[in-house]
Amino acid sequence: MNKTEFTSSELETPVIDPYRAAVISSPGSVEFVQKQIPQPREGEVLVRLEGVGLCASNIPVWEGREWFNYPMEPGVPGHEGWGRVEETGPGVELTPGQRVAMLAGNVFAEYATLPAEDCILIPPALENVPFPGEPFGCMMNILRRADIQKGQTVAIIGLGFLGLGLVQLAKEKGARVLALSRRDSSLKLAGRYADQCIKMNDHWQIIEVVRELTAGNGCERIIECTGKQWPLDLAAELIADYGKLIIAGYHQDGLRKVNMQQWNWKAIDVINAHERDQKKYKEGIKAAIDSVNQGRLNPKDFLTHEFTFEQLEEAFEILKKCPEGFIKGYVKF
Repeated sequence: MNKTEFTSSELETPVIDPYRAAVISSPGSVEFVQKQIPQPREGEVLVRLEGVGLCASNIPVWEGREWFNYPMEPGVPGHEGWGRVEETGPGVELTPGQRVAMLAGNVFAEYATLPAEDCILIPPALENVPFPGEPFGCMMNILRRADIQKGQTVAIIGLGFLGLGLVQLAKEKGARVLALSRRDSSLKLAGRYADQCIKMNDHWQIIEVVRELTAGNGCERIIECTGKQWPLDLAAELIADYGKLIIAGYHQDGLRKVNMQQWNWKAIDVINAHERDQKKYKEGIKAAIDSVNQGRLNPKDFLTHEFTFEQLEEAFEILKKCPEGFIKGYVKF
């Protein structure tokens, strides 16, 4: 999910040594620029990046859309960063050396300054674990807003990073979980937790399968994780009367059409599970850290592709193609 609104102040600050930042100079092209490392001001921290996750919301920026202006700002649209505090400004309780997950939108870069309050401390128990906290926080916030109850039938459409994590978490809630994907590798992974895996290849056949599994009632919860039109249409067919349709996918390529008569007739609740409140982001990240500490989630299960900073163009291309076996990629500095 694209969180480029999370940026630190652009006021000029004292500088020390140079670092590299990536610039998407035009669609399909990355350049690296030298920037001066700013001295953190009051309430700020300087973070040396360890890694940054790749998000599907990066794809339109990479491909190009008429509403984007190029070149992009240095570091944009990286927003899934984590790293180590290098230096602190006055009035900051964090100390150099601590690892943090970051809420910042310009972290395709080796360093970043941001408000200390937008850093979430990663505990020492996760010292050697790559941790893009922002997307894991999104996962936990989606789960919270889905309000899954024991005994419900929950269909999760799209088994990328979010979908696979939500399959596992929904099952822990005591739900019967149906996992839907076009990719065989994702269905295989989901099969460790889901009650039923369904290949997304025929619209009407899927509807018939789900009707049979639910005695014609449909699913009390549908979590749509793809951000595409067809799965959104499919979700409306599969949901039960008075069900909750949770939009977890980032619908980024234009307007959507919905069958409002169908939504109205079924009396469903539609929940757009994209937070905009910084406090809720941080609550989600903290909940994700707790889940990892408790062994409920293992980041290494989801982080399938590692790239160097110099491989950023290749990383974007693989993200766009989403081949079999790809769940989530990240850049390691």
